[in-house]
Amino acid sequence: MNKSERNKVFIDRDKLYSLIEGKAPETSQVNTILNKALKLKGLNLEEVASLLRVEEPAVIRMIMDTAHTVKEEIYGKRLVLFAPLYTGNVCINNCTYCSFRRDNKLIRRKVLTMDEIAEETRALLREGHKRVLLICGESKRNNTDYMVEAIRTTYAARENGGRDYIRRINVELAPMETEDFARLKAERIGTYVCFQETYDPALYRNFHPADTEKGNYEYRLTVMDRAMEGGINDVGIGALLGLIDYRFEALAMMEHARHLETAFGCGPHTVSVPRIEPAIGAPNADNIPSKVSDNDFKKLVAIIRIALPYTGIILSTRENDAMRTELIHYGISQISAGSRTNPGSYTHEEEHTGSQFSLGDHRTLDQMIFSLANEGFIPSFCTGCYRKGRVGQDFMDLAKPGLIKQYCMPNALFTFTEYLEDFASPETRERGLAAIHNLLGEVENTTLRTKISNNLRSIKEGQRDIYF
Repeated sequence: MNKSERNKVFIDRDKLYSLIEGKAPETSQVNTILNKALKLKGLNLEEVASLLRVEEPAVIRMIMDTAHTVKEEIYGKRLVLFAPLYTGNVCINNCTYCSFRRDNKLIRRKVLTMDEIAEETRALLREGHKRVLLICGESKRNNTDYMVEAIRTTYAARENGGRDYIRRINVELAPMETEDFARLKAERIGTYVCFQETYDPALYRNFHPADTEKGNYEYRLTVMDRAMEGGINDVGIGALLGLIDYRFEALAMMEHARHLETAFGCGPHTVSVPRIEPAIGAPNADNIPSKVSDNDFKKLVAIIRIALPYTGIILSTRENDAMRTELIHYGISQISAGSRTNPGSYTHEEEHTGSQFSLGDHRTLDQMIFSLANEGFIPSFCTGCYRKGRVGQDFMDLAKPGLIKQYCMPNALFTFTEYLEDFASPETRERGLAAIHNLLGEVENTTLRTKISNNLRSIKEGQRDIYF
């Protein structure tokens, strides 16, 4: 690890804008870049910039086809599922694109009590969820002490006689100090997520007024350094697409990943690609400054996949079901399901507490799993790597030579079988078992196939939480 590189401002605004200017690359140049991408070693900043300048539909299709090949090679048919659990919508910030903004008088505010968090968790458990993302607005009411207690409460919740419980909590929280991250690490969190929103230092202030905690661009930009210094192994970065030119944000995320790799020996565990969606009382949600078209969005996801092949890409329920179903073939590896973005809404939706943004995909978890199985995917609730210590640099050391697949695919099958046995509708169960049968038949290693089959049999006989 390179301590001298830590906590540096690594975004060169002029350089990144200069890279996205100019004409589109020739098809021969694109072919050279894509052939390099197929080696699964990623791309450099200049190569990413070249692909971002592509506008010709046929050439974009080439990029997407390459992303499909890369995703299949690394992730196979696995797709990780999770649910966000909003603990509060009270916020001291005034972000121009978010319903939680301080000056918004059009929503009802709420911060969940620990009993309410436990109730929300049990509701998710009854649906079949095993992974949650704890998320909230930024305020003194949901400080580090509150979040530590919320994490403990969520982990302690039980359903079905104690059989079902949350196996891994990720958190999306405001920037904090290194000692706060050490406290979160002690509570066994998985990934710490925080979006820069926009990486443009000159335009950041336009969307984040200076009189709020979030107005400090550099403090937010260096939050992952403090997180990793505090012991957090896995971090998740992202930008809110639509505030400025999406191509600048894409290059900035590449630079962020490079910075973390240089400073800590391990880049981000995930990258998120949310687009601005309608939000009550948020001016830039109705008047998007730099709207990203569907075609540009698809191109962006594909480029991130081939540029950062071993980094998970998360797509939230901001997008509609058609877009989500398409993009899981071209780069997305984690997806939220059955989501609600207002606190308390899994158990008391009639309370109508304020949502952070409008949902695009309203399917239930079971409906989504049916759709994924219908597409040939294996929905995964796996948390084996977290609990086996395959995190951070250790995870990447297994991922880059392709060794992580010997754990991920079996664990996905185990958790999917659990869901089918315990929660699925008859139609989903039938479709899911067929998908499992097909994938198991593709396992060439006889010893591994036998071991997987034996564990699947044990799950059907009642054993739970099996993982490699």
